[in-house]
Amino acid sequence: MEAFRKAKRMEHVHSDIRGPLYMEALEMQKKGMDILKLNTGNPAVFGFEVPESVKRAMEDCAEEGMAYCDFRGRRDAREAICEYEKSKGIKGIDPDDIFIGNGVSEVVSFALLPLLNSADEVLVPSPSYSLWGNSVCLAGGKPVFYTCDEKADWAPDLADIKKKVTARTKAIVIINPNNPTGVLYQKEILLEIIQVARENGLMIFSDEIYDRLVMDGKQHVSTASLAEDVPMVTMNGLSKSHCLCGYRCGWMVLSGPGALTDEYREGIVQMTSMRLCANALAQVAIPAALQDMETPASMVRPGGRLYEQREAAVRELQKIDGISFVKNDAAFYIFPRLNVRKFGITDDKKFARDLLYNTHILLVPGSGFDWHDPDHFRIVMLPQAEVLSDAIRRMGTFLDGYHQDWRKYA
Repeated sequence: MEAFRKAKRMEHVHSDIRGPLYMEALEMQKKGMDILKLNTGNPAVFGFEVPESVKRAMEDCAEEGMAYCDFRGRRDAREAICEYEKSKGIKGIDPDDIFIGNGVSEVVSFALLPLLNSADEVLVPSPSYSLWGNSVCLAGGKPVFYTCDEKADWAPDLADIKKKVTARTKAIVIINPNNPTGVLYQKEILLEIIQVARENGLMIFSDEIYDRLVMDGKQHVSTASLAEDVPMVTMNGLSKSHCLCGYRCGWMVLSGPGALTDEYREGIVQMTSMRLCANALAQVAIPAALQDMETPASMVRPGGRLYEQREAAVRELQKIDGISFVKNDAAFYIFPRLNVRKFGITDDKKFARDLLYNTHILLVPGSGFDWHDPDHFRIVMLPQAEVLSDAIRRMGTFLDGYHQDWRKYA
């Protein structure tokens, strides 16, 4: 009998957030080493607690999660999501336009699989959360990466987007606020992307999971609120805003002209009904969480944990010679740039591994977010401010004298 090989569709799939270096970090932990994991945006492991609103909603409701619910999701949860998304300005939607999944990770596959035929293309931002590129590949499509311009505060490069639209392009992905840069897009740039979609008959997937974690008095604009004539799928959930990653509460909202998406919707129904339903018990938390805007707001205002941790990270990063960055204004990520000439970096995975073995800090290099040059890395700003400050100071000490051309680490 021959050995079983991975399917060809797995060739371009990668997960650096919990990839080989993460596994090495776990082995180091088994040997008694204390590893600071700045690789995953997982608030609960850094002491963020379940909001009281969610605790109250979940009390004495075990029986409500025993049976399968509607394949689209519990009615009360979809009604709450619908009201929330309408409050963001999305028009013409009702609860039946909403499909709840086990996190945004699941609904992304529900959105892509019914749309893509073999070799169809989807425009995906670079850098971006690798879920999107991976999911396009697994759906049989081809991710085509458009550049977000660091010199323009990581805004999508419209000229690059237009250049990469082909006859095979089916959709454009927008991640706003962005992961890994933590940048919020302006309304004007969203309108320009919408116009590209309108002119080329494309669907828009708008990943807005961090929309409630915006700082500095800025306001998030939902892409679907800006046009009713372009088919859009908006993704959101509770993993980040209410620190409920393990609850796996995510959803997708289909908006725009139904005449253009009726058959596509049938495909989504096929996918979600085959799955039977998302975690019914966790959906109990959705109405309560969406009525509780104070929990996310308290984290991102001055004095709140995320705000103060962001400020602490920025202060320490500014002190490191050879690092530059665009200050994030949302989410809990920042995407610093390494001076390649100063550090001689040709392999960002080697940099991340060297950092892990010398400082016991685990992070993800830029290539893990489909960034094309070996000069960036993402910091997850979830530890308490003093812990984060100490970690970045240790990074600075490590980088003092670091050069890949000659210095070798274990």
